[in-house]
Amino acid sequence: MKTATAAIKVESLTKSQTLLSIFLIGVMFFIFGFVSWVNAILIPYFKIACELTSFQAYLVAFAFYIAYFVMSVPSSYLLRAVGFKKGMMLGFWAMALGAFIFVPAALSRTYEIFLLGLFTIGIGLAILQTAANPYITILGPKERAAQRISIMGICNKAAGILSPIVFAAVILRPTDTDLFAQLSTMSDAERSLALDELVRRVINPYIGLGIFLFVLGILVYRSPLPEIDTEHEDENLATVNAGKSSIFQFPHLILGALAIFLHVGTQVIAIDTIIGYAGSMNISLLEAKVFPSYTLFCTICGYLIGITVIPKFISQVNALRICTILGAIFTLLIIFAKGDFSFLGHQTDISIWFVVLLGLANSLVWAGIWPLALDDLGRFTKLGASIMIMGLCGNAIMPLFYGHFADEYDLRQAYWVLFPCYLYLVFYAVKGHKIRKWGF
Repeated sequence: MKTATAAIKVESLTKSQTLLSIFLIGVMFFIFGFVSWVNAILIPYFKIACELTSFQAYLVAFAFYIAYFVMSVPSSYLLRAVGFKKGMMLGFWAMALGAFIFVPAALSRTYEIFLLGLFTIGIGLAILQTAANPYITILGPKERAAQRISIMGICNKAAGILSPIVFAAVILRPTDTDLFAQLSTMSDAERSLALDELVRRVINPYIGLGIFLFVLGILVYRSPLPEIDTEHEDENLATVNAGKSSIFQFPHLILGALAIFLHVGTQVIAIDTIIGYAGSMNISLLEAKVFPSYTLFCTICGYLIGITVIPKFISQVNALRICTILGAIFTLLIIFAKGDFSFLGHQTDISIWFVVLLGLANSLVWAGIWPLALDDLGRFTKLGASIMIMGLCGNAIMPLFYGHFADEYDLRQAYWVLFPCYLYLVFYAVKGHKIRKWGF
């Protein structure tokens, strides 16, 4: 299908066009992060306001990220039909619609309508991620792909540091700690009125967010961001892929999509569960709200290390191997390390700081997997990227496992769900990405 704007080859972009494109995609990754990582505070907030179990509360992440599974492949066909820029505009508009759905959800304090709003926001993000990730992967030399993705990661996680803090500042009040303590002693009518007032605080912020996202979609469509050709194959690659008719004939891609599924699951668990884990140590929500920011700060530190050392001192794949091994080690320390520890003004069990350090371990995993999985796909790049984006539904499913085990056992033992995930990621980093034919 022809797009509205003629696509051009990446090689034909000037240096200034390339830098401008990277900047604009970086702005989008900041928006992705701000909207996505606010879930870290939404989960405990809705748990209180809508009186939920741990499992029900983690349906926030499920509703948000299952949209990636539903929409990722349709997104690739949408982008092929209308082009990157118009597709991005439609993605931002879908996110705006999801934000506006929060208004009737808050007025009725109906959790299911909140989940519908989160699902709709996720639909928009799936479209945007399907466009942005392959865009930044091929926008420059292959050996520096992880470096570019790390820069995008800094934009994403910097927004993630800000979003729970900004949300808490706008929604929560200093007196809420007392309110939360008094809820169990209130009559049903008093508690219902207090929770209605609490949940309706999201209305104005999400109206503002919806307007902002709608306008941003128009601005991106009118921006100088070029349409690029992702269907092009050089002569050698065309020969190699000549006999291939299905995306499933690329084992390194399918194994990479599973790696993304497990990686994003480990990442969202590390960030979205840490407030609840802090609560198990008798740390109030108003104090615990900063812990996701600590985890994301560690992730940014990892990105900065990656930008500095890749590929000059260490290859993308070796950085991936180191990070996945660290993830497995930190998981075991979360479960087995015990003892009081005072740091940054917090008196906690030492294990929570290994949850924070998972941010460092997770930092270069996404950047390492993407170029390995998309390597040599040629004309299958867009569809391959959509399969990879489908893997983001790990954000939806993995927290439910954590929530189930947290209810069945306890919050610390539930972190066992991370360990087999990291073992698979080590496998992909060492061997899985090299597999080009099924049968090993």
